[in-house]
This record gives sequence, C-alpha cells and structure tokens, in this order.
Amino acid sequence: MTGPLRERDDALALLTAETERARVGTGGLVLLRGATGTGRTAVLEAAARHAADRGLRVLRVRCSPEDTGVPFATVLHLLGTVPEFADMAPGDDDRGSAARLWRLLRSYAAERPLLVAVDDVHLADGPSRRWLVEAARRVDGLPVLMVVTERSQYDIEPRPAGLTQALSPSLVRTHTLAPLSDAAAAGLVRAAFPTAGPHWTAQCVRAGAGSPLLLHALLDDLGGTPRQGGAAPAGVPPLPDTCAALYPGTYPAAVSWWLNSAGPATADVARCLAALEQAWPGTAEADPADPGRTGATVGGDLRPSSASPEPGDPHDLLAEAADADPARVAGWLAAMTRLGLLRPDATGRPRYAHPLLRDAVLTGWPRPRREAAHRAAAEAMLRRGDRVEAVARHLLRTPAVGQPWALRVLRDAVTVAVHDARPADAVGYLRRALDEPLRDDLRQRLLTELGSLEYASADAPAAIARLAEAQHLPADPRNRVRTAVALGTALAGRGEIRTAMEVLRRTEGRLSGHPDLTRTVQTAGALLSDEDLATRREVYRSLCEAGEQSPELVGTAGQALLVRYASTAGLISAQEAMTRVRALLAQPTDPLAEPFLLGTAAAVAQWADELDEADRLVERGLAGQHPALLHPMHHALLNTRADIAGARGDYARLLPAEPGAGPAGDQARPRTGPSNLDAHALMALVHTGRVDEAQRFADRFDLREVAENWELNRFLYARGVLRAATGDRAGALHDFLECGRRQSAREVVSPVVTPWRTAIAECRLALGGGQEALALATEELRLARVWNTPRTVGRALRVLGTATGGRRGLELAEEAVRVLRDAPVDTDVELAPALFAQGRQLLAAGERGRARACLREAADVAERKGALRLLALAEQALRESGARGPVTAASGSGALTGSERRIAELAADGRTNTEIAELLHLARRTVETHLTSTYRKLRIRRRTELPAALQQTREPARHHRPPPVRHSCQD
Repeated sequence: MTGPLRERDDALALLTAETERARVGTGGLVLLRGATGTGRTAVLEAAARHAADRGLRVLRVRCSPEDTGVPFATVLHLLGTVPEFADMAPGDDDRGSAARLWRLLRSYAAERPLLVAVDDVHLADGPSRRWLVEAARRVDGLPVLMVVTERSQYDIEPRPAGLTQALSPSLVRTHTLAPLSDAAAAGLVRAAFPTAGPHWTAQCVRAGAGSPLLLHALLDDLGGTPRQGGAAPAGVPPLPDTCAALYPGTYPAAVSWWLNSAGPATADVARCLAALEQAWPGTAEADPADPGRTGATVGGDLRPSSASPEPGDPHDLLAEAADADPARVAGWLAAMTRLGLLRPDATGRPRYAHPLLRDAVLTGWPRPRREAAHRAAAEAMLRRGDRVEAVARHLLRTPAVGQPWALRVLRDAVTVAVHDARPADAVGYLRRALDEPLRDDLRQRLLTELGSLEYASADAPAAIARLAEAQHLPADPRNRVRTAVALGTALAGRGEIRTAMEVLRRTEGRLSGHPDLTRTVQTAGALLSDEDLATRREVYRSLCEAGEQSPELVGTAGQALLVRYASTAGLISAQEAMTRVRALLAQPTDPLAEPFLLGTAAAVAQWADELDEADRLVERGLAGQHPALLHPMHHALLNTRADIAGARGDYARLLPAEPGAGPAGDQARPRTGPSNLDAHALMALVHTGRVDEAQRFADRFDLREVAENWELNRFLYARGVLRAATGDRAGALHDFLECGRRQSAREVVSPVVTPWRTAIAECRLALGGGQEALALATEELRLARVWNTPRTVGRALRVLGTATGGRRGLELAEEAVRVLRDAPVDTDVELAPALFAQGRQLLAAGERGRARACLREAADVAERKGALRLLALAEQALRESGARGPVTAASGSGALTGSERRIAELAADGRTNTEIAELLHLARRTVETHLTSTYRKLRIRRRTELPAALQQTREPARHHRPPPVRHSCQD
C-alpha cells in the first residue's frame, strides 16, 4: 500500500508522545488495533521512522503464520541472531529461554533507548506472545517503547484472546484505527486523479470501502495519473464493474488477501453473500426491476403482494447458504457495515459497497460452490414461504435440481412476471425451467409458452426456433393447435406468410377426427392471410364458397370472418352485420375458436358505431387470452381498441407515450413496418395540433421496404392526413390514392375502414379537380348508405356538400350535421368538421350570422375533444367572419352545454354513469365524455365537487357567452 496517511493524526500523536517518554527512561506498550486493510502497518512504519529520527534504536519484526510452530520465533527475529537459540526445539524450557531473551533486551536498552515494533502480533507464536506480555509488565522502568499491531475484526470463527487481555489497562495504551471516511477517501482519489469528476470519485470511494489497502490498490490498477477513458469523465479511466477489466490486478489481489486473513469460514460467508446478492432485485446482472417490487409467495396467491421487500432476514438466509452460525453471521454483517465494506440498500439489505468489490470477492470461487449456495438459499426461502420470484432468481443460477418443487417455483414465477407485463423476466424463468427433467408433452407446452414470450420480448428468431421445436414434440391435439397458431402468428409478423400458412395446413392435416380444432386452424389461417394480398384472396375465396354451401363447416368464428368480409366489401348494412354477429355470439363456441369470434365481432361492432358493445367484446377477448401464448387475436383486439378510441376522439389514449416513442399501449412485437397503432398515433398528433412532432414520427418509417399488408394501408391514410394538414396536397393525394388502390385490391371498398375517397375528393377540390371530387364523394355516399351508420353517412354528406357547392351543397351540409347530431352515439369527431364545413359554406353564401353560430359550435366541440387543429381553423374562420368576443367558453357556467348541464345535475344527485345513460338514452361513454368536459369547465376534479360547483353556476354569469344552441345552424 502506498500513498499518504489520512485521518491517522491521533495515532501518530500518541506514538510521538510515547516515544518522548521512552527517551527519558519511561517505557510502555502501545497497541494499534484495526481491521484488515485499515493501515496498521503504515502507522507502525511511520512510528519507526520517527523514533529513528529521534535517536532510538528500532527493533522490528513482522509476524507470520509460518512461524507459529517455532517457540520464540517472533522474539528471535526481533532481537536478532542469538547463537544459543539456534538449535532450540519445541518443548524446551520456555522460562529459561524467556529470561535469557529478556536479559538481551535489557542489554540493548542499556546502550540507547529502544523502539520494539511488532507487526501483526496476532500471528505470533505462543511463547513469543507470552514473552511480550511479560515484557510489557517490566518496561516501565526502561527506555523501551513497545508498539504492536493487532488485527481486531469480527470473524465467523471467534479468534483467540488478544495480546493485552491479560494486562492491566494501566500498562497499555490502545488505539483503534477506524476506516477512512468518505471525505478522506475522496481526497486520496483526487490526489491521484486531479481531473476526476464527483460521480467517478464517489464510485472509487465506494469500491475502496473505507479501506486504505483496497483504495490504494484500486488507484494503482487505474494508473494513478490522469488519462483519457471512454465513457468515464474526461481525464480519468473508466471504472469497471468486473475485476477482469483491471490491470495488473492489484485490487482483486488485495481483496483476496483480506479474505484469507479473515479465515476460511468468514471467506465462505463473504463469498456466499456476494453470490446471493447477484440474485437480489436491483442488482444489475440479476433483475432490473425496482428493488422494492414485490411478488407472490410460494404456494400462495400469484398476484403482486404488498409484503415487505425481499429477501427477508438476509442473515438467516446467508447462514443457511454458508452453513454458518446465524448469530455470528448477523454480527459479521453488522461489523462489515460499520467498516464500510457493506452498505444497506433502500430496503435495508446489506450489499457490497460497489459491484467491483462484490466481483473481487467472488473472483476465484469455484462455480459449483456458487451454485450450491444459490440452491441452498432457494431451498431455505422455499421452506419459509418467500415469494416465488425471490426463490426463482436463485434457481436461475443453479443447474437442474431434479425435484418437483423447482419446476413448480419457476412456473409460478413465470405467471407472476407475465401478470406484471414483464415478458423478458418470464423468458428467463422458462428457459431455466426447461433445464429440469420434463415429460415430452410438458416440454412441448413450455416451449410454446417460451416462444410466445420471446416474441413478445421482440426476439422473433428465437421465438420461431422455440415454436418450431415444440411442433416436433408429442402433444395432444389442442396443444398442437396452440403451438401452430403461435408459430403461424410469429411467422406472419415477420412477413413470412406463406410459411405460416404451410404450418397451419400441416397441422390441419394431423387433426382428423377433430372438426372443431380443424375449423379453428382454418380460421387462424384466414385471419393471418390479411398480411398478404394474394394469400388473402385465395383463402377468402375458399372460405366464401364453404360458407355459402355449408356454413356449419366453417364454424362460428369463420362465419364471423365472412360477416367482416362482407362489411368491408360493401355488401351488407351495419344493422344486418350486427344481427348476424350477435346471433353467432349466442351460439356455443369451442374455447380455442372463441378469441377469433370475439375479436372479429368487436371489429364489426366498432365499424357499426356500437362502441360500448365493441368495448365489452374487446375486454372480454383480452381477458380470455392466455397471457403466455402468442395469438393473432391479441394484436387484433388491441387494434380494435385503438379504432374505438379513434372513433371517440380519445386522443390521449392514442398519442405516443413520449416524443419519438411508439403509440401509447403499443405492444412490443417484431414487425417490418408501421402498425395500425402507429397510424392512430400519427393522426392523433395531427388532430391535437402537434404537426411538427407528427412529421418526426412519420419520418421514422421507410415505407419503401415494407411488405404489403392492411396496416401499411392504414398508415398511408394517416400520412395523407398529415400531409394535407401541412399543405402538401399533392403528397397527400398520392398517399390517399395509394391507400385506395391497395384497399380496392383487397376488396375493402366500404368507407368503414379508411374513407380514402372523401380524402381524395378534398385534395382534388383543393387542387381544382371539382368533377373528380364530385364523382368520388358521390360513390362514397352510395357505399356509406349501404353500411348506413351516422358516422360514415355524415362524413360522406359533408364532403359531397363541399364538392357540390351552392344551395344543393348547403342542403347536403345541413343534412350531414343533422345526421351526426341526431345519432344515438357520440359522433363529435365527425360532427365538428361537419359544423365547420357548414359554417364555411354559409359564409360563402353570405349568411354570416348562421355561419358564426355553426363555427362557434364547431369550435366548442373541437375544444371538448381536444382537436386543437380544427379549433384553430374554426377560430380563424370566425375572425374572418367578423365575430367578436371569445370563440369558446372555456370555463364557468357559460361553458356548459345543455347536455352537459343535464348530465352533471343527475351526477350531482348521486346517479351513476350507467343510470344516467339509461335515463337519457345515451351511451355510457357519451356520459363519461360530457362529465370530463364538465369537470374541466367547472375547474373541479371530483364528482363530489359537482353540487357546489353547479350551485355557483346557477347564479347569473357576467363574463361568459351563453352556450351554443344546438339547432342554431338549422334556422
């Protein structure tokens, strides 16, 4: 150890004073105590140098374990070569030898004052220790200062009594060397690396753990002089987490010496702690989750628990893993914490002060011993009922246990991780579970789950390999179908639709005698075929033929897909589609086919503006999904949930979670291009006025290499919306035309999915192509009336009115507003642009009064929905119309519409949202939307605040305009 002494002034002052006493003839004994690495030797050497400078003769010896078998070995090394002791053998007369050695010491003292320096006296042989004790009793009348150092550290195996235990306290001056403070350690770091930043310095201090020995060794390995390092602050080398990155390895050698000095039992406990810590939450190489996260207990409820942080009672667990005395282990943990080698984490668990220190403790420990410690810890935690993930994290670091409890713990840990939406953790537990001895059928099920979770963790190649392996293992027909559907889904997600269909066809061929399962596989193939145009045509042609000739052969889920096909092909109305879907839902369905039925029915219900019913179907479908099995309907249901949010104008659910991220609620899944969720996120950014952010979001996707699929068509439509908003009408027209071409090729001609005709018509109008716009809008209205929902008809009427112009165009615009306003569902997303379009046409007709009323209502609806872009357009149009005063009533009594006030008063009277919806014949979601708007306008947050807020609003308002009259545009 090199470097200056820090925080040792008290010890040096004591030695200086005792040296002066010895010079004048009064000797004594000074005992320097301290833990390994606290600098006892350095202080002793400083005392020897000072004594030599003051004229004392210095006799010094460093005790060694090798000399313990030789009587008086320490004293002989101390006093020099003594011929009469050359042939001394064990068992000789200790008393006579001690007397002769004492006379020799007196003769030295007679010549000049002496400093007798004995380092590591705890390693001295027994006769030498007794001699030193006896000498301490006699030197008070001699010019002899005895300074001895002794290791005083709490070990698992109790050490023999110290040197001075048999001495009167009056005969010895004892000084205990404390660990370095953080401030002193930081000073040493800055002395070696003057350019080091505070964070890097603090990390070095923690790795030094209050020990001058360890800190100097670390600084020696790091070079001790400023130099450039990659990721570390400028001027200093990077501080690694593993000793393998250190050269020449002084630091791990120092840690090894520290462990050896503590004895094998203590070293074993120290290494067990380092090994177990790797499996604790919050350790980088173990679990990245929050240290305070909790889970279920073994054999108990698998839901997250609110119990104390894991693991409980670490000293008991450590004692079992190391086969040591729990009381001694608890004492050792407390002692190491006081010294600074351990530091408690946020949950109170003792951890090594730095990962580098932990790694150094583990260096050289055989792998079988580490694995045995983890297995012992897992068994101990299992017995005391710790949480399954706490036990499983230790099993991750052991080879196969071969006992049923190990597999049970790992599978329960998978369930907890999946429930907490941590597929990566579940993957780790499943991989380890596969190391246990398993029956082929169980291995097949676990491989299917593992492949599904690997896919959810964005590791598609590994997922496909696992699922393919599972396909070749024996399994019952239902599990064979689950594996085939999961593998087909993974392949389709990678764009390998042909391979996916071949997998399903092979599986279908092995299901003779299982017609229900055969239909499920066929339905899965029909759904996955949406990813490829040619495959879709082939599959639906066959499905339609089978459905016409023998509907029972395609099953309820297959018939639902045919309803969906007819809906998008413009062949049936929304009413007929819902009648057929509800009839199918009422029929008994095989559990494996039910997700396909629910997901397809939810999509049709959303198109039919049955949003509450669609919501229920989505939630029912998601709840019925096996969380650890890959299924194509999971993504389809999430898409429908996004479609519902888009229909309601619930932009908050669709916006990206953060700038540059994917849309809120997007699942981690490999894909080759933008998804439907991305399309919704892009349009939500545009509608909420965040056009620049929308542009950056759209630029993330290079559509030139994207495979043909329906989600790409959705994104093309969304990008067209963005380009139209930024004034790039030609670019928008290109995107809408391409979307229409692709959708038509898929026989998706109805405007229920992407109303590309009206979008093209608006672009054509802006570019001067009135006749083309009129033809497209007319065709869109025809198809919309086939489907016949207020949303599709109202939108088509709005655009056709704009394209027609004149009195007839105004009549169409008024009809659009009337259709949307009288709708039994919330159609505000379409009502706001319809009001805006009607207002613009009224302005063109010179009817400014009616125009302003329409524009104000459009602005009010847009504000309520958060459609800031349309709100800005309405405000601009109002200013152009000569309107004065505020555009909208943002808050207060004047801001409440009649509907909002009626709903708020019923809620204030204690009615539930469901009761209000039934009383007013509204959708529950509509009630929720109005209440949300009411809370914002009244500046309240809770339902309980409504009565007081409404009481205030009943007083005449002075500073707000009256609410817009809903029929004002029809006057």
